[in-house]
Amino acid sequence: MRAVRLSVLTAAATAAALAAVTGCTEKGSSAGGDRVINVTATDDKCEVSKKEFPAGHVELAIENKGSKVTEVYILFPDDRIVTERENIGPGTQQKVTAEVKAGDYQIACKPGMKGDGIRQAVTATGGGAVAQRDPRLDKAVAAYRAYAQAQADETLPKAEVFAKAVKDGDIEAAKAAYAPSRIGWERTEPVAESFGDIDPKVDLREDGLEEGQDLKKDWTGWHRLERSLWKDKKLTDRDSELADQLITDLKDWQKRVGKAEITPTSMANGAKELLDEVATGKVTGEEERYSHTDLVDFKANVEGAQKSYELLKPVAKENDAALVTELDKQFAALNALLDKYRADKTSYDFVSYDKVGDADRKELSDGVNALAEPLSKLAAAVVVK
Repeated sequence: MRAVRLSVLTAAATAAALAAVTGCTEKGSSAGGDRVINVTATDDKCEVSKKEFPAGHVELAIENKGSKVTEVYILFPDDRIVTERENIGPGTQQKVTAEVKAGDYQIACKPGMKGDGIRQAVTATGGGAVAQRDPRLDKAVAAYRAYAQAQADETLPKAEVFAKAVKDGDIEAAKAAYAPSRIGWERTEPVAESFGDIDPKVDLREDGLEEGQDLKKDWTGWHRLERSLWKDKKLTDRDSELADQLITDLKDWQKRVGKAEITPTSMANGAKELLDEVATGKVTGEEERYSHTDLVDFKANVEGAQKSYELLKPVAKENDAALVTELDKQFAALNALLDKYRADKTSYDFVSYDKVGDADRKELSDGVNALAEPLSKLAAAVVVK
């Protein structure tokens, strides 16, 4: 959904120069423990409490002291995402637990949730192994990797049906194929987003274009075709080209899913990211603004989050039984709420979102928030105590 075009910066040796250029400055260490990194975000700074820390499980203790909503990332040198936390409001604090191997990284703050972000070069030191990982977590990672691959594999035939209808100029058939073609993507979107370059090609909204990008040339993917189908109500040669490009990009995603960096904490954080996607795009009606198929995406996001949770649940239950009880309760409540908007609980034939009134949208939003808050604690609950 979001454009992640983040420039590759050098490692810790260039941190001083980076600070001079971006205003990203180092803060004196006040974190409790060598694995906690305090990140203080403002509208023009991204302060970190340390630039070296032991590899393994680390915690970002984030505080947004700026006036804009921000995002915070840990990035690999090639801009793949280790972990992220979106929608950190002004005056709020968040904690994110991640598993980080030894090596060089960037911590980036993105005030306004656009642009390259304000960056700090950091280094994880040591051998990079996470001590005493519960073998059940390795099984959870393997199962989730298989799940993500299956979702990509199942998406391609559905996307090809959609693309063919577009190329045939069959507007009604393309409309019918549009939402089903997106379900597998929406279930596992954090995996695709972790690569950095695929999501902007296939799932970018019109207002997600970066400054200097051309609407006609640079906007590609599902939502560009969505606008042609529902708003423009016509299909052109350009749409046929876009349909071919969508399939090319989704095949790239399909091939790369197996190479994604997946850890127990990235699974847990990815589940929270999916709820953030719901809160910022689906509940508001912004993502599917022309087709109004938001509830299909909504359900797929929840399913993807729940898949990660269920795989991690045995370990999380031992570490934090109260959290698991709350998550079970909130997942059940949100799924029951979504069921109100479809006649058949086994289908994705949801009510068009433009028919959902403000009071009902508020109820959905409250349900998302009630789940998102405890879900933000799942990553910490799968770290070995």
